[in-house]
Amino acid sequence: MINPSTAVPTEPTNGTTAPNYRFALTSLTSLFFMWGFITAMNDVLIPHLKGVFALSYTQAMLIQFCFFGAYFLVSVPAGWLVKRIGFQRGISAGLLVACIGCLLFVPAATSHAYWIFLSALFVLASGITILQVAANPIVTLLGKPQTASSRLTLTQAFNSLGTTLAPIIGGILIFSVIDEHDMSANSVILPYVILAAVLFLLAMTFLKITLPDTSPSEVVGSVVSKKGSPLQHRHLTLGAICIFIYVGAEVSIGSFIVNFLGEPYIAGLAESTAATYLSYYWGGAMVGRFVGAAVMQKIPAGKLLAFNSVCAMGLIALVISSSGALAMWAILMVGLFNSIMFPTIFSLALAGLGDLTSRGSGVLCLAIVGGAIVPVLQGALADSIGLQLSFVLPMICYLYIAFYGVQGSKPTSSTSV
Repeated sequence: MINPSTAVPTEPTNGTTAPNYRFALTSLTSLFFMWGFITAMNDVLIPHLKGVFALSYTQAMLIQFCFFGAYFLVSVPAGWLVKRIGFQRGISAGLLVACIGCLLFVPAATSHAYWIFLSALFVLASGITILQVAANPIVTLLGKPQTASSRLTLTQAFNSLGTTLAPIIGGILIFSVIDEHDMSANSVILPYVILAAVLFLLAMTFLKITLPDTSPSEVVGSVVSKKGSPLQHRHLTLGAICIFIYVGAEVSIGSFIVNFLGEPYIAGLAESTAATYLSYYWGGAMVGRFVGAAVMQKIPAGKLLAFNSVCAMGLIALVISSSGALAMWAILMVGLFNSIMFPTIFSLALAGLGDLTSRGSGVLCLAIVGGAIVPVLQGALADSIGLQLSFVLPMICYLYIAFYGVQGSKPTSSTSV
C-alpha cells in the first residue's frame, strides 16, 4: 500500500494514470454519499426531537449549531492531521470518529437527554469534517484543473443521492416505529447503529485500498509553488464567506421544510409524510448536479452560479408571498438550484492557489460553520415573526452568492489586497 504522506506519484506521460484516477474517484463517491446521508438525517431528527423535548425553533436549531459548529472547531486540527498522516489515513480516521458519534446516540436516547444528543452530533460532525478536509482537495486535483468544478460537481451528485435517500429511510425508521402517543427518543437508535456499522466497514476498506498520492505540493506539473497565507487571495476570502452563507441557507431551508409543510396554510402534512417530500428538495440538488457537471463544460462556472442564485431568490419570494401548493413546491424546488453551488464555490475559491490548496481547503471547511449560525438565526426569526416570513434570511444569502459568481470569484493578486 502506498503511504499517502510520503509517496511521490509517477509523472503522467501517455495517459496511463487515468484508470487510477477513475478508481480513486469511484472509491471517494461512497464517502460523499455517506456524509450527505448523515447530514440530511438531521432534517428528520430536528422535528422529531422538537416534539420529544418540546423545543422552540431556536432550541431545535441547536442540532445544526452543534453539527456544523464542529466544522469551525475541528477544521484546523483536521487539516494538520491530514497533513501529518496523509489523505488516505485521514479518511479512515474521519470515518472512525463519525462511527463513534453514531454510537453515542444509544446513551443519548436511553437517558432521554437532549445535551447528549447534541454532543453525539458534534462528535459525528467532527469525523465528517476530517473527511471533507481530506477528500475535497483530492477530487479537485485528480484531473485537469480546467474541469475541477465539473469533477467536484459530479462527485457531489453522489452526496446529493445520500441526502435524497436519508429523509425517506430516516422517516421510515424514526417515524414509522412510533405512534402519535409515543414521543420517545428511542426510535433513533436503530438508524444510527446501522450508520455506525457502515462507517466502520468503510474505515477498514480505506485502510486496505490504494489511492494515488495527491499532495498539492508533490503532484508533478499540477500546481505552482506559492508562499504566504491563503487568505491573501481575495477570491478565496470572498469564497469562504460565500461557503458560510450558502451552507447556512441550504441547511436552514432543509431544517425547516418538515415543519413548514406541516403548517395548515401550506400543506398540513404529518411529519412522516413531510419527511418524504423533503427528498424532493435534496433530490433536486442531485439531479441538478448531474446536469450541472455537463453544463459547466460549456458555460463558465461563475455565470451558472449567479444564474442559479437568482432563480433561488425568485422561488423563495414565492414561498414568502404565497400559500398552499405553490409555496410548498417553490420551497422544494430551491434544491434544484442549490445543486451546483457548493462544489462550484469550493473549486472557484481554490483556483490558482498552488501548494496553498490544502490550507485553502481548511479555510473553506471552517466556513461551513454557516450551517450552524444561519439556521439558529432563522429559528429566532421564526419564533418572533413567523416561520414563513423567516425565509427572507436565506433569500438575502442567495443575493451574495450571485455577487460572488459574477464578480467575487475572479482571482486577484494577493499583493493587491
